[in-house]
Amino acid sequence: MTLLDELENWPVDSVAGAVVLGQRKHSGGIAETFGDPTAVFELASVTKPLVAHAVLVAVEEGAVELGDAAGPPGATIEHLLAHASGLAFDSRDVQAPVGTQRIYSSAGFELLAEIVSAATEINFTDYLRDAVCEPLGMSRTVLAGPAGHGARSCVADLSAFAADLLAPTVISTELHATATSVRFPGLDGFVPGYGKHRPNDWGLGVEIRSSKQPHWTGENNSPATFGHFGQAGTFMWVDPVLDVACVVLTDRPFGSWAKPLWSNFSTRVVTALGG
Repeated sequence: MTLLDELENWPVDSVAGAVVLGQRKHSGGIAETFGDPTAVFELASVTKPLVAHAVLVAVEEGAVELGDAAGPPGATIEHLLAHASGLAFDSRDVQAPVGTQRIYSSAGFELLAEIVSAATEINFTDYLRDAVCEPLGMSRTVLAGPAGHGARSCVADLSAFAADLLAPTVISTELHATATSVRFPGLDGFVPGYGKHRPNDWGLGVEIRSSKQPHWTGENNSPATFGHFGQAGTFMWVDPVLDVACVVLTDRPFGSWAKPLWSNFSTRVVTALGG
């Protein structure tokens, strides 16, 4: 039995997946795929790490800075990326003072796209393509809707993205380290579908696993694991300690069916690879 065989039995009409190996502890490249790696799926909130990466490219280019004012008074681009601005989930209403709660906000990512577009004078859909997708050969990835949840992609493209998250080339190693470590530590908040966590750790556009239970990653994923899942039935995690990433895309919306399957599946993948 290979790592991804059990995806065959998931209660979905269509599924594709991949396990990606880093080069620090492994040989690099894609260890295994399942399904059609070029089949395009709606990503839902797995859009956010892609959008965040484009924002980070804009930071490296000097178009914006993490400390630039953005959103509610006192908030910055960094607050928006880390869901610490106080903005509501689906509107620009302020629900909490800046930096006091981790309020998961898709609206904040739509605002980020507008900020980068204004600063660069480039439509954000084009900027994401030019800054992230083209350098990584992600030819089937497109932001077709809102910057918080409107991208489409395939396993082949997201595997290239995951490989870059294991060994960054699009942004500097220093900014990558910042983005994948906890920003504004100690903030409590909800992970959609998994309840409140104290604390609810996030980086810049990616959730940090830390010691959260229950969680959508494997029980044996390292606390440093980062990534995102989407309500479209999609997820991507990167475990920098194991030096492995995993991408799974489905066509069934996230729900009770996914919780045990996702975590148990990831636990077995990590175990098989020495975690």
